[in-house]
Amino acid sequence: MPSQPELYVLGAGPGDPELITVKGYKLLQQAKVVLYDNLANRALLDLTPPDCEQIYVGKQPYGKYTPQEEIHSLIKHFAFSKGSVVRLKGGDPFIFGRGFEEIMFAREQGIKTFFIPGITSMQASGLEDIPLTHRAISEGIWVVTGTKKDGTLSGDLRLAMQSNATVVIYMGMKQLASIAAAYTDAGHGDIPAAIIQHASTPNQKSVRGAVKDLVALADSKQLTYPAIIIIGAVTNLAI
Repeated sequence: MPSQPELYVLGAGPGDPELITVKGYKLLQQAKVVLYDNLANRALLDLTPPDCEQIYVGKQPYGKYTPQEEIHSLIKHFAFSKGSVVRLKGGDPFIFGRGFEEIMFAREQGIKTFFIPGITSMQASGLEDIPLTHRAISEGIWVVTGTKKDGTLSGDLRLAMQSNATVVIYMGMKQLASIAAAYTDAGHGDIPAAIIQHASTPNQKSVRGAVKDLVALADSKQLTYPAIIIIGAVTNLAI
């Protein structure tokens, strides 16, 4: 057992288990305890040793969830009782994943922390022929959350829509009507957009159209969460 308890915050990637990093792959092969999220592919758990404890601490979108305080308690318990714990989070833990909250908590408890990045879901947009940047079309990216802690639409979205950069919205499926209305009210309703659900998995689905039609587009393909919304001319390049 390490002289100091350890926490490894590990990004599981967008969904395809083969998109985990080599470092993450090796870590799981020697894990003692894994606390895993709803969006982490369960196939990654098959990499762990037979005696590894696997504990689900996921959060269903707008449904049942494991309180963050309980996750913190489990991190502390297993770090001290087992010597180390792997916190497996979907995508990249530092992009809307609350990963750094868990690292700060662990450090306060005297637990040594390690971070292993993951491929975030927006990077899987290339699997739908959507580059996030493209010369002479989009020279930047805005990455915003669709829903703030209080449930309202992020104010940064109104700033993002003033630029020519690609806008990527996480956790925005419940706000599709508000997003479409915000763009339409600003005179940008005809900007191309796309929604990608279950990116990089066999269940991947997508739809393209104008941002003003986001609700109808999602309904037409029965798209729901988890999904990312991409707004900008890059969504039209392959059409």
